[in-house]
Amino acid sequence: MTGGNREGVGSLRVIGNIIWLVLAGIWLAIGYLISAVLSVLFIITIPLALPALKLAGYALWPFGRVVVRNPVRDRSLSTLGNVVWFVFAGWWLVLVHLITALALALTVIGIPFALANLKMAKLALLPYGRMVVDRRHVPEDADTEASILELDAPAADRGLAGLTGEHTTEA
Repeated sequence: MTGGNREGVGSLRVIGNIIWLVLAGIWLAIGYLISAVLSVLFIITIPLALPALKLAGYALWPFGRVVVRNPVRDRSLSTLGNVVWFVFAGWWLVLVHLITALALALTVIGIPFALANLKMAKLALLPYGRMVVDRRHVPEDADTEASILELDAPAADRGLAGLTGEHTTEA
């Protein structure tokens, strides 16, 4: 990839993030922040606050980051965390994602963001055992999942229609 092409990808990521922020990011981040605050209020659910805060940051500025499986995760603890998360926060956050996706799908510019929002709902449902990392720090052979909102070089060449492109190294 040439230097000029990297700048173009970076510019499209910024544009995508700004559009996402206005159309959905702020509202989704508020939902995750509410989840974090409620988790802290009910003392037994304090461990749920951390993934809620991480997902709030991801919901605000997702382009240029990718979801990877945590290599040091304990599968049984991740499963337990995901069950507790689903009961206390996951189901209504997924519902917020579905409602937001439906609203975004009503506009032409919102359709790719609606599709990306549906992909992000999976992470909202089962966040434990996964990490959101900067795309530049992920080796090509890493154990990654399909990117939720990733712009790769070919997608950048297609313009905003590539906003929902998939990362090529799936788990």
